[in-house]
Amino acid sequence: MTGPVPAAGEKAAPILKLPEAEVDNARSPLIAGFIGSVLMMVGSLGVGWLAPVSELRRMPLFIWMRTEAIGVALSIILLAVGGMLLVRAWLRLGQRVRIWGLAARKATLQAVVLWGLPMMFTVPLFSRDVYAYIGQGRLMVEGFNPYENGISALSNYFQLGADKMWTEAPVPYGQLFLWIEQFVVWSTNVHPEASVMLFRLAALVGIVLCINYVPKLADLHGVNPHRALWLTAANPLFLTNFIASVHNDALMIGLALAGLYYCATRRVVLGIVLVTLSISVKPITIVFLPFIGLLWAGKDASWPRKFLYWALTAGLSVGILFAMSRVNGFGFGWINGLSAPGSIWIWYAPIGLMGLVVASIANAFSLDGWGLAKWVYDAGKLLAVGIVAWQIFKGDHDRLMRRLTLAFAAIVLLAPMIQSWYVVWLIPLFAVTGIRDDWQVKALYFIVSFFMVYAISDQLEVFPYLQTEDLGLALALARNAAAVIALMFALYLIFLDPRTKQLFSKSDQPVTSRPVI
Repeated sequence: MTGPVPAAGEKAAPILKLPEAEVDNARSPLIAGFIGSVLMMVGSLGVGWLAPVSELRRMPLFIWMRTEAIGVALSIILLAVGGMLLVRAWLRLGQRVRIWGLAARKATLQAVVLWGLPMMFTVPLFSRDVYAYIGQGRLMVEGFNPYENGISALSNYFQLGADKMWTEAPVPYGQLFLWIEQFVVWSTNVHPEASVMLFRLAALVGIVLCINYVPKLADLHGVNPHRALWLTAANPLFLTNFIASVHNDALMIGLALAGLYYCATRRVVLGIVLVTLSISVKPITIVFLPFIGLLWAGKDASWPRKFLYWALTAGLSVGILFAMSRVNGFGFGWINGLSAPGSIWIWYAPIGLMGLVVASIANAFSLDGWGLAKWVYDAGKLLAVGIVAWQIFKGDHDRLMRRLTLAFAAIVLLAPMIQSWYVVWLIPLFAVTGIRDDWQVKALYFIVSFFMVYAISDQLEVFPYLQTEDLGLALALARNAAAVIALMFALYLIFLDPRTKQLFSKSDQPVTSRPVI
């Protein structure tokens, strides 16, 4: 915009250079992401997971979207396009930031609210674990020990909507989450939709904890807190897994991050209490305790001092867990449930793929292929334990949080089964210790895109009576259609979109933020 032209002989007024905006029009990606989230919400009406007993199945809109082929097809299209539109909105929001300051933080928080709000009202997507939570809560309400009894001990358990793998499987959750499950089922009288909403509110507590403590932990490590918040909280994997899928991992990682912050700022007892509460949601965060002991011991601590503080950390945490276990008399029954995730595999997990290759080759020679595959899975677990031990005993004190992150990543990545919500455990830890603007952040973009495509096509509820001659045809067609739509959108983002393709391509630009490693 130009000013008035000066008259002859008149001096031109000096041009005042306005300060550059920190964020260049965040409104566009914010609205795009909101639209994507709304499309996912509408699509969930047709292919999201409903309990068989749900009253929503009798509503005309749900009947049409779930029992008519055109309704299911529309739901698949909306879900796939909406999910990938959310990925693009997240990438574009990051591109719109010129300076990672308070304006970027505000835009990120707006994204979390706008994109997360429609997900609060979706039919559960990408997982039906929340219905297992309801079943386990009903076990508690009816006086069963969920560490000794599967959901099949309940009358009409199938009507709860849990995956059949949970009917006999031991519960891998700690005492705190069992109490949450019990309270939810008791307060809603086993009403499925009300229970889902309460579990989402519990997940929301974890999300708020992440939003609060990710920037604080990043600041401690000399990492830009606002960029770390964008990488974590506005991330589509974070929002879909914690809100749309209603995973209890939100509360687990939120408590763990809060605990790490207080341990790092010399309020160690409070930190250990919070991490122990995280363990009592999902015990995987028990791996944090040795690193907390090292934080407590301090820099340049001698080995006797380290062992002393390891013992103090373990003693305090185990004491809290023991006291909690005595309330219901369940003890440490969750230990039996820890083996369940390691007994299954998936093709995209490196160890899972190696096991599949070994099994296929061995079976071709009439050998016990899956027996040999189990050896591969055990080798992966052993390697993970070795890496964890190495990170505990070797390395600089200043790299302690990064060492914890690498140890946790080894546990996740060397397992035969990797779920998308396992990856979400790692994103905030890497974000607060530094993700560089080079191959590291590009790898995150690819990972987010891959898991969104996979999630969109993996778990869809398609009515059996839509199937024709082949009993699996309708479900297979639905999954393939969702996969093709999401994959085509992802390929567009990576190779064709003039705005986003540069994020995935090789760049000669200098690194602008370096991690504490």
